[in-house]
Amino acid sequence: MYDVTIIGAGVSGIFMAYELTKRYPEAKIMLIDKGKKLSERNCKARSKQECLCDVCDQYIGFAGLGKSEGKFNYTNDFGGSLGRKIGTVQAEKLMWEVDRILCSFGGEEAELYHTHSPELEVSAKSVGLEVLTTSVRHLGTKRSHHVFQSLYEVLTKRIDLWFGTDVYSIEKSDSFEINTSKGNIKTKKVVLSTGNSGSEWMYRQCEQLGLLPGPARLDLGIRVEMRENQLEAILKDTFETKLHIKREAFEGTTYCMNPNGRIIRKYQHGLVMPDGQNKREQDKAGNNLNFTLFVPSFYSSKEEADLVAQQVIGGINRGRDRIVVQRLQDLKKQQATTSHILSSNSIVPSLDGEAGNLIDEVPNIYLGALREFFDSLEKLIGEPIDEETLLYGIDGKFYEAKIPTNDSFETDVTGLFLIGDCSGETHSLSQAAASGLYAAKMI
Repeated sequence: MYDVTIIGAGVSGIFMAYELTKRYPEAKIMLIDKGKKLSERNCKARSKQECLCDVCDQYIGFAGLGKSEGKFNYTNDFGGSLGRKIGTVQAEKLMWEVDRILCSFGGEEAELYHTHSPELEVSAKSVGLEVLTTSVRHLGTKRSHHVFQSLYEVLTKRIDLWFGTDVYSIEKSDSFEINTSKGNIKTKKVVLSTGNSGSEWMYRQCEQLGLLPGPARLDLGIRVEMRENQLEAILKDTFETKLHIKREAFEGTTYCMNPNGRIIRKYQHGLVMPDGQNKREQDKAGNNLNFTLFVPSFYSSKEEADLVAQQVIGGINRGRDRIVVQRLQDLKKQQATTSHILSSNSIVPSLDGEAGNLIDEVPNIYLGALREFFDSLEKLIGEPIDEETLLYGIDGKFYEAKIPTNDSFETDVTGLFLIGDCSGETHSLSQAAASGLYAAKMI
């Protein structure tokens, strides 16, 4: 009989397991994941057609999305609602505890930087924008791999870990019985930490236990690629910034700003989207800066949100890796960008997209939001946005519909907990990890 069984070895599950072993060294802990050990997560496919994984390990397996660039934002301003759930002071304290743990496993080699700029906040407010601030520990892919491998080596000596394991059912009586592809497990408590990748499975399990999800959120937005020096006026004191715009019809936030970065393809939920890659992940720095302006929408269910994503993003993809790119100048003229025009553009695209017209591909709310954002941004930087700036359609951020949990992340089924992104409360590595620490303290 296990004391606690954690299903999902992403950052929330890892940090919870680590904290449990410190607080309760005699407890019997199991950590299960459908994916592979970190050392075996080697998929480098550049498209879903090239991927030969039964379960693609770009997103699934030990460390989950923490295996990617390992960007930890320590803030309550964005990245989830953990602060509203457990209190902003406690949430911030736990995020800094996450940082301390990362540093104890080699993360201190990545310099901590801050985006706070009082002068910029005042200037942004005067043009109708808000600056969201954070402190950032950006590990990078190689260092992130080292940090999480070191955590794995500690955990493997203290708990049981099963990889490549399918969980078929979770049944509740006095305790829980988990039926898996490797046999049955009896456990006193169950923690689901399956992230966004395991949402369909999680909803099925929760439904069988009488738990139903609520409304869901979906963020879509245009990824922008512009001259790297165009934002010098607002980036002189910070490596990046995060700007928020709110109007009567919409609100939007810039995410994943990458000075000297490039745009790559992101594969999630069978969809292909433009994503930003930091210059630290490249052999040499680029000449462009990129970011996405995400606009959130809310739906009655996760199924409805996923259907919209399939219609919008899937409609652009057309069953392949298609991403549309258009110059700002052509968008303003409501005309398509051609491949000939793109070949002579002064801002050279870092992603091989298909030249076209976003007006025909993207719902107007996202284009309208971007136009209004650019109007305010031009006032903030004191110059027009270069009309050869490139716009890519369309990026997406996916969220879980919330299944109600109490202040300890426990559901209405006694002994069943939801943490990390699958709880619907966190949307970032730092808040997900912090939720794991918190649940370990409360359980």
